[in-house]
Amino acid sequence: MSKNTHTLIKNPGGPQLGTVDAPILEVDGLYFKDLARIGKLLPYEDWRLDDDARAKDLAGRLSIEDIAGLMLYSPHQMVPNMPGGPFQASYDGKPFPESGKEKWALTDQQKQLLSRDHVRHVLVMHLESGEIAARWSNELQHLAESLPWGIPVNISSDPRHGASKANAEFKSGADDVSKWPESMGIAAAFSPELCREFAEAVSTEYRALGITTALSPQIDLGTEPRWMRFEDTFGPHPDMVTELGRQYCDGLQTTKGEADGWGKNSVCAMAKHWPGGGPCEGGRDAHYPFGKFAVYPGNHAKDHEKPFTKGALKLNGPTGCVSAIMPYYTVSWGLDKVNGKNVGNSYSHYLIHDLLRGKYQYDGIVCTDWGITQDPLPEIDSFSSRCYGVEDLTVAQRHLLAIENGVDQFGGNSEITPILHAYKLGCEKYGEAVMRERMELSAVRLLKNMFRCGLFENPYLNPEESVLVIGSQKLCQAGYKAQLRSVVMVKNQDVLPVKKQKKVYIPDRTIKARKSFFRTPMPEQHITPVARELVNRYFNQTDSPEEADFALVFIESPLSDGYSSEDRRQGGNGYVPISLQYRPYKAVAARNESIAGGDFREDFKNRSYKGKIGTAANEADLDLVLDAKAAMGDKPVVVCLRMHNPTIVSELEGAADAILIDFGVQAQAILDIVSGVAEPSALLPVPMPANMETVEKHCEDSPFDIEPYVDTCGHAYDFAFGMNWYGVIDDERVRRYENA
Repeated sequence: MSKNTHTLIKNPGGPQLGTVDAPILEVDGLYFKDLARIGKLLPYEDWRLDDDARAKDLAGRLSIEDIAGLMLYSPHQMVPNMPGGPFQASYDGKPFPESGKEKWALTDQQKQLLSRDHVRHVLVMHLESGEIAARWSNELQHLAESLPWGIPVNISSDPRHGASKANAEFKSGADDVSKWPESMGIAAAFSPELCREFAEAVSTEYRALGITTALSPQIDLGTEPRWMRFEDTFGPHPDMVTELGRQYCDGLQTTKGEADGWGKNSVCAMAKHWPGGGPCEGGRDAHYPFGKFAVYPGNHAKDHEKPFTKGALKLNGPTGCVSAIMPYYTVSWGLDKVNGKNVGNSYSHYLIHDLLRGKYQYDGIVCTDWGITQDPLPEIDSFSSRCYGVEDLTVAQRHLLAIENGVDQFGGNSEITPILHAYKLGCEKYGEAVMRERMELSAVRLLKNMFRCGLFENPYLNPEESVLVIGSQKLCQAGYKAQLRSVVMVKNQDVLPVKKQKKVYIPDRTIKARKSFFRTPMPEQHITPVARELVNRYFNQTDSPEEADFALVFIESPLSDGYSSEDRRQGGNGYVPISLQYRPYKAVAARNESIAGGDFREDFKNRSYKGKIGTAANEADLDLVLDAKAAMGDKPVVVCLRMHNPTIVSELEGAADAILIDFGVQAQAILDIVSGVAEPSALLPVPMPANMETVEKHCEDSPFDIEPYVDTCGHAYDFAFGMNWYGVIDDERVRRYENA
C-alpha cells in the first residue's frame, strides 16, 4: 500500500466508509464493511447499533489473545525511525537510510506489534511532518484491516503543541502543528474559554494526523513547586484545575452536531494522573525510584481528587465523562486506610477498585503509566524500575493484580505473553468463566472508544487534506495569540515597552553538565537565547553592553536535581534538596525524618536531606542578570524568565527593571511584548515563593501554604498577580478563584 490508496463509499443517511480491501455488504440499501470477511453483516459491523452493543458483540467473539493485544499499549514510535535516536527499529532488517523505504513505511517492529501481539493502541512520538503522519497512519490502518476482525488502530500521543519543549516529561515533537503555551501558560490566561479553544485545536490537528487518543490533560494539582512536571499542570488551585480540565476534555472529545458528542472529530482524552501525582515528597518525581512517594501531610487528598471527581468524570458536554484515566507511578503514602498497603497506584486495590471504580462509579478505561510491570533495575538512580511495592511479584502476577483492581491497559507494554500468563493465573484462581468475563469487560471499554471515533467505518486519511489542516494559518494564529495571552509581567519600572530599533544587548547562556530525563549524562550547554536575525526585526543587537540602550536577559527557572549518586558513594543516603534558587542552597529547614521511605535497594527508610546543599545547573543565569546590571549602569535591564517551576526571584529582582515570566512561548512572542506590539495580560497561576525556607516548611499536598515574594516595589507575587502597561491588573479574572 505504498501509495496509501483507499476507497471511500458514500452511505445514504449513514457514515462514509473507507476501505482498502475489506469487502462491502449492502443491506436494506445501506453499506457496511465486512471486516470479518464472512459474507454477512455482524452486529459489530452494523453502524446503526450503539457503540456499547457493537463493542460487546465484538468482545464476545475475540480470542483471549485478541483481548490481551487490546490491553497492550505500544512504546513510543518514531516516524520515520532514524539511527541514533531512542526506541530504535528496523525496516526489513536494515536501518532506515539503508532500507530504501518511504518515510511513512511501517517498521518491522510495528508490523510485529499488530500481527503477532495483536496490539491496536500505538503511541507515536516523533512525526516528521503532517503528510508523513497521515500516510503512516494509513499504512497502520491497512495492515489492521487485513488482519482477523479488522480492528483498527487507536493512535495516541503525548502533548505535542507546546511552543517550547520542556525538560519535565519526554514530550512529543511539535512538528507541523500550531504552537501553544504549556499548560501553566494556558492557566495564566485565567480563561476557561481559551482552554476550550486550545483543546478544539488539538482535536482538529490530531484527527488530521490520525491520532484518536490524547494522553492528556494532566490535571494533577501543582501544589509542590519543586516537582519536575509542575509546568504541565494547570496550577495549584483545585477549582481552577477542575474547570480547565473539564473544558479541555469537553473540547477534545466533542464532535459538534452529534447527540452523544462522539464522532469523526472526537479525540479520546486520557486524564492523568489519578489520584494526583503532584504531592511528591521533596519534589522528587516518580519516574525514578528515588522519587516514588507522594505524601499528604496537609490532609488534602480530596483536593487532589477533585479535578477528576468533579471535573473529568462530570463533563458539561454531551460525552459526559472522560474516556480514560491514567494513574501515576507514585506510591500514595498512607491513603489506603482499608488495606494499609503502600504500593504504586495501579497496584492499589483501594485507589482503583474501591475509590475510582467503586465510590466514583467510573466505567471508562484505566491505563497504567508507561513501564510499571517490568522487573526493577538494581540501581535506584535509574530511569524505569517502577513496579513500586510489588517488586517481589513476577511480571505476570503484577499484570494480574492490576487487572483484579480494575486496570484495563498497560502503558508501554508491547509483548502479549505476560498478559496471557496473567490470564492463566486468573483462571487458576477464579475459574475460566470469571476470568474471561473480566477480560471481556476491558475489551468492551477499549473497543468502545474506537467505535465512538468512527474508526471502524473509516480510519483512513487524505494526506493532502491533512496538510491543509495541520498547522493551518487559522490555528497557528490562534496558538500565537494564546502565547501572547500567557506571558505574565510582574515588574515594570517605566521600562516597557521599548521603542523599536533601540540597541539591545542579549547575553548567551551556559548550563553546566547534568543528568538528563533518562538519568544519562548531559554535557555542558551553551545557548544563544534568540536568533540574531529575529532580534534585528525589532531592535539592533549589539554584543557590547556599553553600546546598548537596554539589556534583555533570557533565563530559566533553576534546574536542580533531588538525588546524587556521588553523595551515596560517599556514605550519604543519596538525597539532596531540589532548589528553586540559583545560588547553592543549604536545607536547614528540611524535615529531620522523611514522611515516606523504604526500598529494597536501600538499607534505611529516612530520605531526609536536611543540612545538605542543593545546586542549580544554571546558576550562571543569575550571574547574567547581575553582570548585565553592573555593565549597563543606569540603563534598563529586562529579564525574561522561562518558568518551569515557581522561582525564588529575590536573588535577581533588585537588579531587574522589568520582569516577564513565560511558560513556554516562541521568542517572537517575548519580542512582541517587549517592543509593545502586544500588551501583557496574564496573571500568575501560582505564587512565587519568598524563599526556600517557606518551601521546605510547606506541605507537599497543600495549595497556597507558601509565603509569596514581595518585591522592591511592594508587590506580592501571589496567585492572580500580574501587570499591564498601566500597572497592576484588577479585572474580573483576579476574583474568579478568590478562595485561594
